[in-house]
Amino acid sequence: MLPELTLTELLEQTAAGTPVPGGGSLSALAAAMGAALAQMVAGLTIGRPRYIDAEPAMQALNASAQRLRKDLLAAMDRDAGAYTGVMAARKLPQTSGREKSLRDEAIQEAICEAARVPLSVAEMALEAMTLAHTAIRQGNPNALSDGAVGALFARAALQGAVYNVRINLQSIRNEDFRTRMTERATELEDRAAELEAAIKTDINL
Repeated sequence: MLPELTLTELLEQTAAGTPVPGGGSLSALAAAMGAALAQMVAGLTIGRPRYIDAEPAMQALNASAQRLRKDLLAAMDRDAGAYTGVMAARKLPQTSGREKSLRDEAIQEAICEAARVPLSVAEMALEAMTLAHTAIRQGNPNALSDGAVGALFARAALQGAVYNVRINLQSIRNEDFRTRMTERATELEDRAAELEAAIKTDINL
């Protein structure tokens, strides 16, 4: 389980020259780090009299970020599993016409899953960006830079996840699936760009 590795172990496995963990799993981790930093700002705001007006928003942020971190860490293993599924499908026997057909179907489904997983990571990364934006706007101003770093992690995670979506879509023959996934990926990119611009304005450092 990737989330259970120490940081050193995770980096060593990533650097080892093996397919997993790769960019997909680490994009999920980056988004989780972004959510954690947003939650940190909430924790530095909650319970402080001078920020009492922000208390409801920070309490809600704290709960959302905690859930999101858990889901994103789970997505690290889901992404690795999706890639492993593609490799397993490619190793299926193909000595007969029937076996070739079944293998081809299995490969296509596995690649579809390998596109679905990073798309879900991109969606969660956008949520992490949104939480970081709330932290920046309403949280303890002394932790402004922490919220900003959280937003940056989430932004990078979203783009990294979308890259993984797009590269897998190149191998998928189902045009309807490709169109729907491409449209959603583009929508997430556009929303992230808009949010990034708003965050930069609010940071004003």
